[in-house]
Amino acid sequence: MQQKWQRWNISSRKWLWIIVVVGLIAALPVVYDRLVTEKSSKTVEFVFDYRDLVAVSSYRSNPQDYISEQLDRLKEAGVQSMAIYESTLDDFRRARRLMMWGAADIANLTDTIIPENQNYTYILFTSAKNHDALAPLLRDKFTELGIATRDWSFRGQEGLIIETPIENAAMKPIQPDPITLDMLRTKGFNIVPRLVDSLPYNEASVKKLVDQYAELGVKRILFEGESVKGFKDDEELHSLTAFADLLKKHGIGIAAIENIKKQQKGFNKLAYMLDYNVTRLYSLSEADSSLKPDVIADRFSLATKDRNIRMLYLNTISTRDTSKAQISDTLDNLIKSLSEPGGAVDKIKDNGFTLGQATAFDVQHSTYQRYLKLVAVIGALALVALMVSYFVPWLTLPVWALGLVAGAGLRLLRPELFEQALALAAAISAPTVATVLAIRKINQMGPPVRSSETGSKLSKNSSTYAVMSPQRRLTHSLVLYVKTALISLSAVPFMIALLNNITYSLVLNQFRGVSLLHTAPIGLVALYVLLYRGEFAFNKTGKLLRTPITLLWVIAAGVIGIVGMYYLSRTGNSGSVTPIEKVFRTFLENTVGVRPRNKEFMLGHPLFILGAFLAFKYRNAAFIMIVAVIAQLSMVDTFAHIHSPALISLVRGLLGLGLGLIIGIIAVIVWQIGEGCWKRWSPLLKR
Repeated sequence: MQQKWQRWNISSRKWLWIIVVVGLIAALPVVYDRLVTEKSSKTVEFVFDYRDLVAVSSYRSNPQDYISEQLDRLKEAGVQSMAIYESTLDDFRRARRLMMWGAADIANLTDTIIPENQNYTYILFTSAKNHDALAPLLRDKFTELGIATRDWSFRGQEGLIIETPIENAAMKPIQPDPITLDMLRTKGFNIVPRLVDSLPYNEASVKKLVDQYAELGVKRILFEGESVKGFKDDEELHSLTAFADLLKKHGIGIAAIENIKKQQKGFNKLAYMLDYNVTRLYSLSEADSSLKPDVIADRFSLATKDRNIRMLYLNTISTRDTSKAQISDTLDNLIKSLSEPGGAVDKIKDNGFTLGQATAFDVQHSTYQRYLKLVAVIGALALVALMVSYFVPWLTLPVWALGLVAGAGLRLLRPELFEQALALAAAISAPTVATVLAIRKINQMGPPVRSSETGSKLSKNSSTYAVMSPQRRLTHSLVLYVKTALISLSAVPFMIALLNNITYSLVLNQFRGVSLLHTAPIGLVALYVLLYRGEFAFNKTGKLLRTPITLLWVIAAGVIGIVGMYYLSRTGNSGSVTPIEKVFRTFLENTVGVRPRNKEFMLGHPLFILGAFLAFKYRNAAFIMIVAVIAQLSMVDTFAHIHSPALISLVRGLLGLGLGLIIGIIAVIVWQIGEGCWKRWSPLLKR
């Protein structure tokens, strides 16, 4: 009965492969929907931080003239929008709209005694125009906060007394400077507001603010701080819902900032209520604004092309230039990075984008997609069962059946968790199965199994075995190379179908398990090479457990551990890259348009071709496949970055395969030359 059950499970493989193929076919229309979605937003918006511009202007002899001049230069360079914060008294002071003092300062200024029981803020406006524009805003805001204000004048200048300490008054966010807004609109800039959630949510005040932004043509807003507007009072006032209704009424979306340490609280909920009217934004930090112009241009180009970024945010900073004995800033450097020939604007346009206000993706979701995804789920489960079948054959059918039952329940209770888990399992299974099948093919056609491996004199194919010619070995290796790559890539349609949700493209939700994807196939292939070639696995396991541990083993384990830690440090979005690799990546980007992964075309793919070529003659060369599987899993991992366009990921993988093919063939030729030289000269060396 046990043998019959084993045969059933092994014979079920062909049916599982058929189910996998059917699942792949069902996943293709879902893949098409994603491609249509990714093509629906092709407008890129440059946004400059106006607060930074005001800050650096304070070091100039004529600040207002400097601001006006730089705005014209930025506009000409391609910047379409200005980021405007909710102002504070300190912002108005920097812009020279007003002056302010505390109680002690005003006593010195007026040559009076400081009041014993009054610690107020004293404000003077620098012109009648500033008074008329700002005094109503300040009165309304502080009255709303329960802080009394009254008129005050000094030496003919109009002002206000705000009955709260200056430290407290300076922290309160107020509506943006209307004079600045008018000036920026006159110069042709779009406005991108930055809102904070520091004060209690006041629906009337927020409505007035959003209405004002709508009149100015605002289409997207940013948030400053750790939470979105209305989050802190949402439980009590349902303020997030009220805020979302206001934004939807005026067609205003939000922007998600890339690579912030922690997503702003309430952002995902607000995005959902806005029907994901969200655009991804890349912010060039103040420190990075001093990078070389070509480096900045490459960053912007890659962000828009490779990561679906549609808003590019520029900051500037003042620096002490000791060589010129003056305070300078990075504006010239930023403008050069945008406008010079071959700069960011040219690169972005060459990639098929236009400049303008960024728009959200128009999500394509066909009515039949849910049914196709269900078929894809069944196919993905079959792929996982196939992987299990090559290690524990008698578990093949139980794993698939259990996967169907457990998957159905988990899909109802925790659909997001189920989809991510199954996508990860499929991503691990495909490169593992592909490499295992390659090893099995090599075992069938390669040299016979030695007696120490089988317990018998020779394997069953040894009687007919003959060493293949180098040309035939290379041909078989290249055919195996293509087959293995196709099987590995079979995981991709399943991953796209399972994770076809706009939240992944916007990185509001992320594919989990990247480290496991980068290690599990290597471990499984190593297990197969060590234990599943020739002799029953458990017998070999017993021998390994009884093998004495030597110092060499300990050293080897240490080296493998160090290499493994370095390998893992290179995975994920936060992986480290050496300066030399950065230069090489830039060269590839500028040369072929899309940068293939180094570990694919420089390591994994060439090793696969060389390893297969050698294993057809030298049995133990199959150990090279343990490293070669890195390229197979890396191709799949490229598509796990859902925020990258699927076509870019495909081109990157195909380029890696092509370059790896060339380098692999060169490696085979070099090996053949070296082997020929060794055979010819080694007898002389022995003499």
